Amino acid sequence: MALTEVYWDHHIPLPKLAPVQAKVTVALVALLCFINSYDGEFVFDDSEAIVNNKDLRPATPLNNIWSNDFWGTNLSSNSSHKSYRPLTVLTFRLNYLVAGGLHPVGFHVLNIILHAVISALMIDVFAILIGGLAYDEKGRILNHAPKTSLLAAVFFAAHPVHTESVAGIVGRADLLCALFFQLSFLTYCKAFNKGRYLTRVLLFSLLLCAAAMLCKEQGITVLGVNAAFDVLLICNVNVYELSQRLLLRKKSFDLVRMGLLTRLGLMGLGGLLMLYARWRIMGTGPPAFTEVDNPASFAENIILRIVNYNYYYSLNAWLLLCPWWLCFDWSMGCVPLIKSATDWRMVWLLLLWCILVGLISQALCSQDSQRRRTLTLGLVLLVVPFLPACNIFFRVGFVIAERVLYLSSAGYCLLVCLNDTKKITIQQRTPNTEAVSSKDLFSKVVGLNLRCALRSHQWRSEQSLFTSALSVCPLNAKVHYNVGKNLADRGNTTAAITYYREAVRLHPTYVHAMNNLGNILKEKNELVEAEQLLSKAVSIQPDFAAAWMNLGIVQNSLQKFEEAEKSYWNAIRFRRKYPDCYYNLGRLYADQNRHLDALNAWRNATVLKPDHSLAWNNMVILLDNTGNLGQAELIGREALRVLPNDHTIMFSLANVLGKLQKYEESEGFFLHALRINPNAASCHGNLAVLYHRWGKLELAKKHYELSLKLDPEAPGTRDNYNMLRRKLDQLKRSTP
Repeated sequence: MALTEVYWDHHIPLPKLAPVQAKVTVALVALLCFINSYDGEFVFDDSEAIVNNKDLRPATPLNNIWSNDFWGTNLSSNSSHKSYRPLTVLTFRLNYLVAGGLHPVGFHVLNIILHAVISALMIDVFAILIGGLAYDEKGRILNHAPKTSLLAAVFFAAHPVHTESVAGIVGRADLLCALFFQLSFLTYCKAFNKGRYLTRVLLFSLLLCAAAMLCKEQGITVLGVNAAFDVLLICNVNVYELSQRLLLRKKSFDLVRMGLLTRLGLMGLGGLLMLYARWRIMGTGPPAFTEVDNPASFAENIILRIVNYNYYYSLNAWLLLCPWWLCFDWSMGCVPLIKSATDWRMVWLLLLWCILVGLISQALCSQDSQRRRTLTLGLVLLVVPFLPACNIFFRVGFVIAERVLYLSSAGYCLLVCLNDTKKITIQQRTPNTEAVSSKDLFSKVVGLNLRCALRSHQWRSEQSLFTSALSVCPLNAKVHYNVGKNLADRGNTTAAITYYREAVRLHPTYVHAMNNLGNILKEKNELVEAEQLLSKAVSIQPDFAAAWMNLGIVQNSLQKFEEAEKSYWNAIRFRRKYPDCYYNLGRLYADQNRHLDALNAWRNATVLKPDHSLAWNNMVILLDNTGNLGQAELIGREALRVLPNDHTIMFSLANVLGKLQKYEESEGFFLHALRINPNAASCHGNLAVLYHRWGKLELAKKHYELSLKLDPEAPGTRDNYNMLRRKLDQLKRSTP
């Protein structure tokens, strides 16, 4: 259905731009908002989805992306998150190939470009939702509301709630989903251009919907938007009038003649097939979320669940309305549950529903048919993409997630734009108000731009991202945990301890915080408290393999050898492929002079992780120390075939070869090790000992001196150097 020029459009104090100019303008606004995140780091979820995801590596078979989840875990595994987004992972893999590795700039730049393209395409989407569907003789969409659609698209391009999706690389799932969502909608609209190839184009729209779903599950909601567009704009059905006729059993619209039921049936069948395929792919059922992830869904009383779900909806609405209160994570006490009707936060629920009821009543009963249709479609675009996150159909794994608002924000921007145009239209009836309207719009856009720039700057590094959340969610244990972890990674363990302790205080069963705090206390030799924390962690979560291993290390340091051995074996029981645990178990056996057990443990570590340098090196050293020089040589050579540039293994093998009087080979390995690590005092010292034995005394003197220069306190080197000097003096005196 084609509508005439939208009557309020000319009142908006914006220039009327050509279609290409309008899209370029919106794209530039989008780029301006987020360009300062282009050289940011991999932050937060990027570590698991990109840095540690083997599906990005060229060595991993490409087929793996179709059987693994978004994080690289096989979908059939009980530990899988079940998020199936192979097309998104494919773009990550392409980024990796183009950049030749994990360089975040390329990942960030593509995200920013995608947001700019999506923002520009929003002009076409808004043009259809506002002004109806019409085409020129070349089949291009006619925009009957060029200023209104431009304004709404600018609001969308500059909305700060998009920062997580744009500046966070894992947000590409939302961006790609939104892009295919738009293409599916625009293709569906294209199907009604003079009625040509209707079925073929509708099927192509379904295919694009499937692509959106393979980028992120939310993509299937485009079917609901397409259906609403068909009902309201193609068939020009008045929803209020239709419902009245159905209730009063009056003659209804001839929906069959209009072909609506056929099209809705086709979309419904396509949607059911996609959901069935998604269910089959998911394998072992939905992911298992915990109370920490979504506490409202675990409330025993259904009334409490409903109340808190609605409170979550009001918080999402507030993020759209006032996007200053943004946080990378909203779990772990960030949003305490409402448990009583006297809780003051109940006001937010009432306010939300008052606003929604008001909007719905206007959408149904307004006398202005054009505004009524646009308002209804704006509500559809706001609500329908949010449905998968609303906890109605299934439990979700978050309290609030800003990224799920990426598509819904388009509906919000359209509603805000409609409200602004209404105010501007009223203002135009009084003199000297055009300048005021222009200033209001300009200040809004500038304010959104500045907030985007600040928030995208915070997403540039984990340090700034995590620290920014402290003022927003001070009760969130995960925020304190992440701040502490970031501090520990940067070497500031003293400050990290404070944040880890606060995380445990806020959430007394936070086993990961206990584990990390226990590790730091272990390094500071505060072994008793470290043991208490780690013991508590494994009592809360008995299958926490890393905590069992760390507990074993602490118990070994406390000389509780039997308990340490049991802890190590518990870790291996819960994580069978655990090379680091086998390595630490080998150290325990070595401390107890159980040499064969130690060698077996280290061998297991190298089988599970062939590049486990420490395990290889310890085997060579142990065999060397116990006089098994031949076996030590074999192990050392085997290790260097796996790790040809490992200077520590070269050093250990060179020592063995020196004792076997294979001086030339030993010298070669020492020199190679020094080329890799020229400032290794021990390597210079041991090479000097080799030359000393070999009779190359001047070379021995040179390397003794280099060793002492690098480490004046090197054990034994000073004595060996003095022995060499006495020998050289004797040789000088004995020389005629």
